[in-house]
Parts: sequence; C-alpha cells; structure tokens
Amino acid sequence: MYTQAMDTGPKEERKVVRSAEEAELERRFDAKIDAGDFIEAKDWMPEHYRKTLLRQISQHAHSEIVGMLPEGNWITRAPTLKRKAILLAKVQDEGGHGLYLYAAAETLGTSRDQMVDALHAGKAKYSSIFNYPTLTWADIGTIGWLVDGAAIMNQVPICRCSYAPYARAMIRICREESFHQRQGFDSLLVMMREGTPEQKAMVQDAVNRWWWPSIMMFGPPDDQSPNSAQGMRWGIKRISNDTLRQKFIDATAEQAKVLGVTLPDPLLKWNDERQHHDFGPIDWAEFWRVVGGDGPCNRDRLATRVRAWDEGAWVREAALAHARKQATKKEAA
Repeated sequence: MYTQAMDTGPKEERKVVRSAEEAELERRFDAKIDAGDFIEAKDWMPEHYRKTLLRQISQHAHSEIVGMLPEGNWITRAPTLKRKAILLAKVQDEGGHGLYLYAAAETLGTSRDQMVDALHAGKAKYSSIFNYPTLTWADIGTIGWLVDGAAIMNQVPICRCSYAPYARAMIRICREESFHQRQGFDSLLVMMREGTPEQKAMVQDAVNRWWWPSIMMFGPPDDQSPNSAQGMRWGIKRISNDTLRQKFIDATAEQAKVLGVTLPDPLLKWNDERQHHDFGPIDWAEFWRVVGGDGPCNRDRLATRVRAWDEGAWVREAALAHARKQATKKEAA
C-alpha cells in the first residue's frame, strides 16, 4: 500500500449537519471512532469519511494493479526457473490484492467500473513509485526489498483501520507483502554474496535509483499532508507519514549493512541522542512532479493499463455470458 504517498487529494468541506437526527447519527459515529470500534459498510457514516475512504482504497487498488506492470516485464527474463516462478507468484498476488481492495471500495457505493474509468481517465491516482522504470534484474529484488518493505510499513497499521472491510482485506495483503519483501531481500543477498563484480555493481545501481523514491512513498511531511490530520482523527490512518518514514529508514539502514550495499545518502547516520538515523533532505519537487504526471513512466504505465483493459474486453464479455447462461439453467432446473 502504497496509500500514504497517495494522501494528496484536495481538501473537502465537511457536510454541514442539517437536522437533529443527523447530529445524533454523527455523535454515535464519533463515539464509535473514539472507542476504537469498527465501522461496517451498513453503518451510518459522514459523507466526507466515505469519500476519503473511497479515494484511499480505490487508489490503493489501482496501485496494486499498475504495480504489476514494472515487474511483469521481467517474468520471461528472470535468470532461473526458481526466480521466474517466484516473480510470477508475486505478480499474481498483486492482482489479487487489487481485487480485494476493489471489493472493499465497492462497499462504499461506487462500482468497480466507475473506479477503473476514473483511473483510465487520469482522474484517480496510484502510487508514484510505479512511475519509475525497471532497468535490470536487480531492480526486481530492490523493489521487493525497498518498495514492498515501505508498503508493509504503511500497510500494517491499516489492519486496524476504523473501516472494517478495508481492515479485513489488509490482513491477508500484509502477510503476502511480507513474503514479497523477504523474497526481494534474498534475491539481492544472493547476488551480493555469490554474484560477479558486475552483478554486485548492478545491485548498488538499483539501490541508488530506488532509495529516494521509496522513502517518498510515505507521502509528504506531516505539515504538508492535507488529509493526514482528519485521517488520524477518524482512525483511517494510525501512524503519521514522518513517523513511518523514520521507522522504515532505521530498519533499512541496518538491512543494507547485511546486504553490503551503500544507501545513497551521505547524511545518513545514527543519532545516539535521538536513537534514530538522521537523513538528508528529500527532493519533494520530484515527488510532486511525478504525482502530477511527469515521471519517467507515467504516460507509458497508464497507456499500457488502458490497452490491457481494452484488449481484455472479450474475456469479461465471455465471463458475463457464461454467468447469464448458468443463471438461466439454474432457473430452468
């Protein structure tokens, strides 16, 4: 999930309470949130809460689907049958994650077709991390280690999200993402311990290119994140962007030592007083440029996704025809 980095939507005005009945419903809703209870799909909820969830969950689903593209290109080029099978399983997992999340978003009253149309029209965003190219096989392991590692850091707290359908979907997703992160780290470890000098250099190059985009995945700083405060108040988010980013950097800096790679930040060092790593400035101009559609692969990713949707129309039509045929047989029986 890539959800923190998508916390970039416009602020929305909260609906004005217009009746005593609505005021009482909102009071009960707030009481459930304050008590840490879950909100179910059939429960009353403020419209702004619904819209915030729909934006976040649908964009999370889009990220899982678009995220299949940079890795899918390497399935046929994986160096061994083992790595091919692992990558194939991982890409399949990502497709499943998208389906879980679209199903969760549909409980908020918007159809899957509407969400997909918004993606294809450029009205809905996905995580900016997927707008960077995968140039070598080492990129695949680095995505597993850094990108999926950042995703897990983001996603584990969502298992306690106040909206129950989203929280339930995230439990399985997080388990599978944990496997993806370990697989990526293992792939890089093999290359660094058993690989040629050229392969080790390939790993270092991939880490250099993916490090900064990975820590941007946590989204803008807390004081520049327009929806963070309300998301925290509602229990949609549990931990702030900056806190999660620091936690990720602290963990990854130690893992880099095990791998034997250098993280591309000359200011990265342990601060004994803070008991955290200090790190250099993040290029937020790049982040916003990519979010705004001007990343290395924005146009290619969206065009590929739209083409796959159009070319797969016959499969969807066939599935619907089969379902109608089976329903007719059942009625006739």
